[in-house]
Amino acid sequence: MTAPAEPANTYESPFEGGRIPSLDGLRGISMMLVLLGHMGGTRNFIHTDLPIGDYAHLGVRVFFVMSGFLISSLLFDEIHKTKGVSLKLFYMRRTFRIFPAFYTYMLVLAITVGLGVQHVSRHDFAFAVSYAINFVPQKAWLVGHTWSLAVEEQFYLLWPAVLWLLGRTKGLWVAAATVLAVPLIRVGWYYLLPQYELLIGEAFPTVADAIAVGCLLAGIRGWLWRQEHYKRFLMSPAVWLVPLTFIAVNAQPFFMARWLLGETIMNVLIAVFIDRMIRRPDDLFGRFLNSRTMIFIGVLSYSLYLWQQPFLNRKSVDWWAAFPQNICFVFAAALASHYLIEKPFLRLRRKVDVLLAPAKKATPQSVPG
Repeated sequence: MTAPAEPANTYESPFEGGRIPSLDGLRGISMMLVLLGHMGGTRNFIHTDLPIGDYAHLGVRVFFVMSGFLISSLLFDEIHKTKGVSLKLFYMRRTFRIFPAFYTYMLVLAITVGLGVQHVSRHDFAFAVSYAINFVPQKAWLVGHTWSLAVEEQFYLLWPAVLWLLGRTKGLWVAAATVLAVPLIRVGWYYLLPQYELLIGEAFPTVADAIAVGCLLAGIRGWLWRQEHYKRFLMSPAVWLVPLTFIAVNAQPFFMARWLLGETIMNVLIAVFIDRMIRRPDDLFGRFLNSRTMIFIGVLSYSLYLWQQPFLNRKSVDWWAAFPQNICFVFAAALASHYLIEKPFLRLRRKVDVLLAPAKKATPQSVPG
């Protein structure tokens, strides 16, 4: 099943040599922010609050913008080369990439719950395994982090179908409308559904704008680069005001102002910073992002995110949840998941991809997370 033909356009692919420069490193920094945010309060960890707001919240927001950018870039590349989107191939690739590691974590969690080592209600477990936990206000810690994975999965379900139905240009208009509508939805949700206020920023309709900004960046970065004022700013030292600004906004506690305007500002500035890092991987910070260490942490980020929760539990008195062994266990579990589950299934995915699309040139990959 392939989308209607898309007319030739000036889409600019971000892929170079099979990967997007700096993206894995940015993912690595985002993951470290999430880990730092969740380590706060765990036993023996000396936590110093920096004036940047919720570390984990900021890390996840960067993940969302990057996800919208990366997935859209892959899809736009396919449209540019084949004049369509194969939903069958997209969903197959996502299934092989996401499900094996996720359901392995859920299986191990189910076993530990059955043995009485951990506790998760059947209600929370059911919503987690069905990728709907982001619509549950109060949830067990051990599955609480899967709300962002649910948001991602809902995005994977919807966005390729939008592009298949409407094409790239109209799809980008849908993304732009999402960026404008979601702040109003957040405020309306607060007044109309006050009993579900905790879901603002987790339920898909209240957080989809972060991903949509990434989608827009993927679609219009070629046009942006042709705007001289944007190009000059992106290459100037003034661009470093961008991360300082979105960090400052993240630190603000005024929720109504953040819901209406602050989060949109953060999303847009994160997208600008992503574009800068992709275009200048050779500056000092770019070289740091593209170092082997940061790339490795970025590649490992999905497994790190999955397995952090049992070990970074600030309410737990178990020895494995105390610092520093807790962070060691997080990395050990993530390494096992990456090498024993993720990589074998990615190799299998490539074989299946060749069987399903033998006549198509392989789409570049950047280890989507």
